[in-house]
Amino acid sequence: MAQGSKKAVLYAICVNAIITVLKGVAALVTHSAAMMNEAVHSLMDTLNQVFLLIGLKRGGRPADNQYAFGHGQKKYLWNLWSAIGLFSIGCGLGLAHAWHAWKNLGHIERPESIAFLGFEIAPIWISGAVLTIAFVLEGYVLLVAGKEFLSRMRADGRRNPFRYLAAADDPTLIAVLLEDSIAVTGVILAATGIGMTQSTGNPMWDIGFSVVIAVMLGFTAVFLGMINMRYLTNIRDLEAERAFDEIVKGHRAIERYHDLRSVIVDDTHTVVVAEVEVREEVLMRAMPERIAEHERKLLDRVPEHRRTEAVLEYAETRATIQATLEATEELIDQLEAELKRRCAQVFHLTIEIDGIAAPSKLDNPEQLDH
Repeated sequence: MAQGSKKAVLYAICVNAIITVLKGVAALVTHSAAMMNEAVHSLMDTLNQVFLLIGLKRGGRPADNQYAFGHGQKKYLWNLWSAIGLFSIGCGLGLAHAWHAWKNLGHIERPESIAFLGFEIAPIWISGAVLTIAFVLEGYVLLVAGKEFLSRMRADGRRNPFRYLAAADDPTLIAVLLEDSIAVTGVILAATGIGMTQSTGNPMWDIGFSVVIAVMLGFTAVFLGMINMRYLTNIRDLEAERAFDEIVKGHRAIERYHDLRSVIVDDTHTVVVAEVEVREEVLMRAMPERIAEHERKLLDRVPEHRRTEAVLEYAETRATIQATLEATEELIDQLEAELKRRCAQVFHLTIEIDGIAAPSKLDNPEQLDH
């Protein structure tokens, strides 16, 4: 996992833990439904980002006896639990608290002022101070995640941030960016609800905006769940497949390919599998020299008096096989090197030689000399 994602997550955990405490205290002393839902929102953000960090650490483990391609998919699983579990719980708690506040609208006494260090402070000032601090801190974390997101987008050659948001291959970074964006939006909504209640004297503004904050958490759960589900269902790497198609079509030794498939193990590991048919005339071009060289090396190991007809036949057969395998391995190595150069995420390429294409030059023997 990229270091930038881990940095964004660590910043988010520290900031959201502080903000959760501030919002929770402010909600208790001001009896604001919107502030309480913002406290729940920040708590869910903090726990969610702890899950993301665990996923980063677990997913960064190398390959072992049980996980041939590493533990990369574990981060998607932790992200999925985080999105579906924590944000769904946050949405449910927020709606439940809004319902409770509405049902007890006439029974909750809102304090006119709050004693603090010998001073009487109006609740609106406490809420305003906490929301201002939250806006500054969460805005800074959003800036950190946003810079990393834009850096990745430019590196991938993309220009539209909204399209890249849905197609990016790092759901951890997307989760942090989305959560921070919603956190800043939530602060603005809470401030609006509290301000409208203060100016109109109608607490329904406060309750109404608390519902909007809770519903926003629910939509976040669904969106993040959909993003992470993509990478837990053997999604194909279309970029790698397009690159393979271009490479094969431009390679003179390959006639055609079949059954091209790919699977994204995680954002840094893609496996590509294909079958190819090779062109006989291209492979045969240097084959006599290869066979002769291998045959010479084999016979050099045998004394002159022991070079019987059987030994000569064996050396010729083995040299032919060895030269054919060598030419095939070189071809596969060329394809793999070029594919990895174009798509750094390709971790493994498996090529099966499906056969030799029909020799087109036999119809015109004169072409065999060229």
